[in-house]
Amino acid sequence: MRHRLLRPLSVLVLICLACAAARAAAGTSDFPVPRREILRQSPAWFSSTPARTLGERIVALPGSQGGWSNWSNEVGMTLHSAPLEEKNIAPQSLDDGASTTQIKILGHLLTAPASPPLPNEQAERFRASFLRGFDYLLEAQYPNGGWPHRFPAQGYHAHITFNDNTTCNVIALLRGAVKREPVYGPLDDERRHRAAAAIDKGVECILACQFVQNGRKTVWGAQHDAKTLAPAPARTFEPASLCGHESVGVIQLLMEVERPSPEIIAAVRAAIGWFEQVKITGIRTERFDTAEGDDVRVVNEPAAPPVWARFYELGTNRPIFSGRDAVIKYSMAEIERERRRGYGWYSDRPRALLETEYPRWAAKWVK
Repeated sequence: MRHRLLRPLSVLVLICLACAAARAAAGTSDFPVPRREILRQSPAWFSSTPARTLGERIVALPGSQGGWSNWSNEVGMTLHSAPLEEKNIAPQSLDDGASTTQIKILGHLLTAPASPPLPNEQAERFRASFLRGFDYLLEAQYPNGGWPHRFPAQGYHAHITFNDNTTCNVIALLRGAVKREPVYGPLDDERRHRAAAAIDKGVECILACQFVQNGRKTVWGAQHDAKTLAPAPARTFEPASLCGHESVGVIQLLMEVERPSPEIIAAVRAAIGWFEQVKITGIRTERFDTAEGDDVRVVNEPAAPPVWARFYELGTNRPIFSGRDAVIKYSMAEIERERRRGYGWYSDRPRALLETEYPRWAAKWVK
């Protein structure tokens, strides 16, 4: 009797699992793949119905210049019926993967091993949006080679932006286009030539933005003034400073140059030296519960691996912290709890760069 009861239960469980798998494959009312995982899907996935539905969603969202907003990046790339009318005019952005992500997704949809093939009308919509988005990246570049947080932009959004890997994401995409990676197959040679020139200008701007302190090159700020190229502030808790987090991506981008010039080699070596100088040892951060909710604090731990502050004061290299009042503090404990727990004030991102990536690069290029 016991075995007779188990068999129907086992069959029921298998049926439920199969239904769940089918729903995941076909797509539900919400997009079945998290936004940050979309570009990690297999080429065949981009031939699926959910992927093509996402493509239609994307081509409905670009602004007048052809770029996409942060809103479309976070909310628009889902299959639920969020209203588009008001949000469609949100500022077009390059921040946090906006615009570059949509361009890549459309490229995958256009170059996927389609079965069944894309209908001609749909393919033309995807191609037109893909090309307009690519042109938007080229148009957004300043004459000095930098890219802003948003384009067009005012205020701090007009600064040359390294925060959230903005500039690095754009250059990485352009590099893929120049190298003729399959996802950029719809591009013509004229656009590839423009992309190559934009990369060269972008690298020149990066080298020009590297902050010189007491006669020595250091690293980069999270954003730089578009005219003076000096480190510049953004939100109240993001002061003009040297950035121990985003500068890692800038160095990695420079190390990916196939034949680095003496200027690039010198810039990388100087930045690595600065990271060695300002690393912080003997501490770690931890989350803990309070009567008001969770919080973050610094605790002493002699054996902890090194960490780096998010921001360092210009001229002194002291770690600095700031809340929504924009007042500079020298301890994370001095800013309000909301900002302590809501922002990454310390980072271990430079560790792999110093211990693994740079030594491998230096063995080839540093004599």
